[in-house]
Amino acid sequence: MKDFFQFLKSKTFLIQLVLALVVLVVICFGALRWLKSTTNHGEFVEVPDFSKMSVQEMRDVAENRGLRYEVLDSTNYNPDFPRFSILDQNPAAGTKVKNNRKVYFTVNPSGYKKVTVPDIVQVTRRNASSMLRAVGLDVQRVTYIDELGKDMVYRIKYKGKYVKPGDKLPKTSKVELICGNGTITAGARIQAESN
Repeated sequence: MKDFFQFLKSKTFLIQLVLALVVLVVICFGALRWLKSTTNHGEFVEVPDFSKMSVQEMRDVAENRGLRYEVLDSTNYNPDFPRFSILDQNPAAGTKVKNNRKVYFTVNPSGYKKVTVPDIVQVTRRNASSMLRAVGLDVQRVTYIDELGKDMVYRIKYKGKYVKPGDKLPKTSKVELICGNGTITAGARIQAESN
C-alpha cells in the first residue's frame, strides 16, 4: 500500500495524469467543433407563413428556404381558404428551425365531404332537424302540405329536387323539409276511405 501512495506522488504518475487531461480536453474540443459544423449550430431558418398558398407555391418556398415538407390530407373543408391550399402548418410561421427541418402541412380538400341523408321520413320535424344536424346537414326551410301527420316529415328537397334517405349530399348542405300540417283535404279523405 505504501508503494501505491508513493507511485501517486511520483513524477511519472503526474506526467501521465497531465497527458490524459490534455488528451481529454483535445477530444472534447474536437468533438464540439465537429458537432457545431455538422449541426449548423447557431444557424436558423425562419419558417414562412404558408397559409393559403397552393401546394406548388409551398414546395417552391420550402425548397428555397432549405426546408423539407410533408403534405397531410385533410377531411375538413374550410370555405375561407382556396381549394388545395395550405390550411395549417407545423411548426408555425415565424418559428426558427434548423436547415433541412421537415414542415408538416394540412391541405384544404376540394370541397365538403359527402354525408348520407338519414331516414327522416315519417319522423317529426324536431327529431328530423336533430338527425340532420348530427350528420352535418341543416334545415333551410320547412314547407307544409295537407297531410294528416302534423309536423311529420313526408319528403326532403335539396336545391329544389327531391332527395331520399341514403342519398349523399355535401356536408353543411341546407335542405327543405316537406311536412304535414295536420289537415287532410276532402278528396284525400275520400280516397283514404275507399282504400
